[in-house]
Amino acid sequence: MSRIVVVGYGPTAHRLVETLVSKGFDGQITVIGEEPRPAYDRVALTSYLSGTTVEDLTYDVPAGTVTRLSTRVTGIDRDARVVTLSDGATEPYDVLVLATGSAPFVPPVPGAEHAFVYRTIEDLDAIRVAAKDAVEGVVVGGGLLGLEAADALRALGLKAHIIEMSPWLMPRQVDEGGGSVLKQHIEGLGLSVHAGAGVKEIVADDNGQVIGLRKPDETLVDAQVVVFSAGIRPRDELARSSGLEVGERGGIVVDSAMLTSDPAIYAVGECALAGGMIYGLVGPCNNMAEVAADRIMGGSATFEGADMSTKLKLLGVEVAQFGSMTGALDVTYMDPVAGVYKRLFISDDAQTLLGGICVGDASPYTQLRPFVGKALPASPSDLLFSGAGASLDLPDEAQVCSCNNVCAGDIRTAIADKGCTDVPGLKACTRAGTTCGSCVPMLKQLLEKSGVEVSKALCEHFTYSRAELFDIVRVRNITTFSQLITEHGQGRGCDICKPAVASILASLHNGHVLEGERAALQDTNDHFLANMQKNGTYSVVPRIPGGEITPEKLIVIGEVARDFGLYTKITGGQRIDLFGARVDQLPEIWRRLVEAGFESGHAYGKALRTVKSCVGSTWCRYGVQDSVGLAIALELRYRGLRSPHKLKSAVSGCARECAEARSKDFGIIATEKGWNLYVAGNGGFKPRHADLLAGDLSTEELIRTIDRFLMFYIRTADRLQRTAAWLESLEGGLDYLREVIMEDSLGICSDLDAQMEHHTATYADEWAATLDDPEKLSRFVSFVNAPGVPDPSIVFEQERGQIKPVMAR
Repeated sequence: MSRIVVVGYGPTAHRLVETLVSKGFDGQITVIGEEPRPAYDRVALTSYLSGTTVEDLTYDVPAGTVTRLSTRVTGIDRDARVVTLSDGATEPYDVLVLATGSAPFVPPVPGAEHAFVYRTIEDLDAIRVAAKDAVEGVVVGGGLLGLEAADALRALGLKAHIIEMSPWLMPRQVDEGGGSVLKQHIEGLGLSVHAGAGVKEIVADDNGQVIGLRKPDETLVDAQVVVFSAGIRPRDELARSSGLEVGERGGIVVDSAMLTSDPAIYAVGECALAGGMIYGLVGPCNNMAEVAADRIMGGSATFEGADMSTKLKLLGVEVAQFGSMTGALDVTYMDPVAGVYKRLFISDDAQTLLGGICVGDASPYTQLRPFVGKALPASPSDLLFSGAGASLDLPDEAQVCSCNNVCAGDIRTAIADKGCTDVPGLKACTRAGTTCGSCVPMLKQLLEKSGVEVSKALCEHFTYSRAELFDIVRVRNITTFSQLITEHGQGRGCDICKPAVASILASLHNGHVLEGERAALQDTNDHFLANMQKNGTYSVVPRIPGGEITPEKLIVIGEVARDFGLYTKITGGQRIDLFGARVDQLPEIWRRLVEAGFESGHAYGKALRTVKSCVGSTWCRYGVQDSVGLAIALELRYRGLRSPHKLKSAVSGCARECAEARSKDFGIIATEKGWNLYVAGNGGFKPRHADLLAGDLSTEELIRTIDRFLMFYIRTADRLQRTAAWLESLEGGLDYLREVIMEDSLGICSDLDAQMEHHTATYADEWAATLDDPEKLSRFVSFVNAPGVPDPSIVFEQERGQIKPVMAR
């Protein structure tokens, strides 16, 4: 019987064993791991701090595999083919695989013993404990894992600093231009970036408690938690002690078959030096594991290097890099206002794509990465800006999934020969999209181009679209997310389905968004019933229907702004926005506003924002109808109406259109006979004029038609789909919409009317309800572990007589 012993039980070891089992290996496999659990998903490790459990992250042990956990291998007797364990036991082998991985690099600076690393679940547990008594934290290292660690500190309630020795962040993935845009994004979230900086020492008090990090220029960065994420070093000490060949700078030397200098010993993953290089990405490590498994089974697979392209989302910022970061020619686009940077590298004859960098918008990555080293499929400007890449036909050899080394031809074979008809099927058949997930959009495109109808599933936890889930919730009168996912889904949900279902529940039942388990489903802004700003403060936007406000209410707003030191601005929607409120100030601000008769303006929600108006026939000599009165009636009718995306409206009192109604989701323009109703317009990145749905409506007809339009949109639109995109996606377009809501072609108008009446009858102001509920109020603190303590990182300076945020420079 063949005996395989694997030393180390990380993701690469798991892929090796999984591959051996899938290939029918019938011998004994023993895996020895230092950690107290089997392999787990290190790519998603940060999610452990935000609620993901160990069980969610841990991989299932392949059938028939023997595991020895919390055990370390201390020696290898290569002649006897036996390994010795830390408990004194021995384990014989016929084939030995070293998958010992890597260890975080900790610079040899004074005080380093007081710092943490960011590698294992135990590391994160220790950081979580330390953060309970901390206010600020520092991460040393501005690479991929360093930014994840900084985000984790921020999620734990700390003011986070990032120290990066290079002149810009993520120097392996982006160039200086991309790094500057990335820095702008990250500092906008309230983190401080110290680029081109090093570490002189970690400073601790007499009790060993960290108080800061000192840079070489003697600057002290205040911090109570320091995390090192400054790179990795291959764990090759076991190989060294047993006489295996190692590289000059570390790493177990292997050939293209992943064999070490001993023909009975393989090495895979971050401990292996393959072609003179250590690979720290999951894709190449998985490929090594599969090559070694194939060789053990008698195959001839080889490891010839790997595509180091990456696409990820860090701190809400898309970052992608593919191919080379140099070239004879390049095409660069930079928009610091929008926070977008794109650059393509091209051969000197302008014919071959060499590589590219994207920050802020990584949409070109999926289409262009497979063309690296090949002829440019279109002009660079078209590829970057016109979306031409979406229509490209990938060659079969083009790599679609770098994590699992899956090419376009593999996907097409799975569709044509193996009957895969959806993304989950492709994942199961090819493993594409099962690791980082960045290639999933390409899987959908390949399915569509193969003539397969792509699933409209909301996410992996529900096989239904948002519209189908809306009907399930409505027909079955489901009132909680847990009931819905138990009866009609799987797993525990994600940041896609949870807010979508929260919106559906609010649309149908009109309950408070912070009631019970609904509070955990909300998007960031809804968590605090306020709009988060770039420096971590919040804005307060009371509802001012139609822009009409009394002097008494204006005085109250002015007094609140003065007493709390807020920045005030009149918005484009005819409201007054108060900026700069700390989270702990929000209840007291709203208590005064509610007492003065104000309600929440829902600037934070996917709901109706405003109904803008001109002064209409009451004051204007051109006005033909009372636009202000109608705007107020509509805003009060639809206030708090939760929908797939935000809703904006306007009412103009004549054809001069001073309220700009035709740029809104629903806009009304007065006529001599009544009102014209326009729908599905919007401004923004892709402006669209609204279409005339009906003309010369009476006020009663108008309101009934708007009721039905909004409810039909809420019932059938996709997640985060504005009315403009929704109308364009409707088969039959505007004519079909008229048939449904004006001619009742589907027989649902009575249901739509009833839904809107339920909304208007059950509406309650969210902030007034929050102020009356101590449990809801308990969430409004800057630091969970220090109630009543304001966030010291929030600092302002004066500009034009008002405050503005002081951001890190």
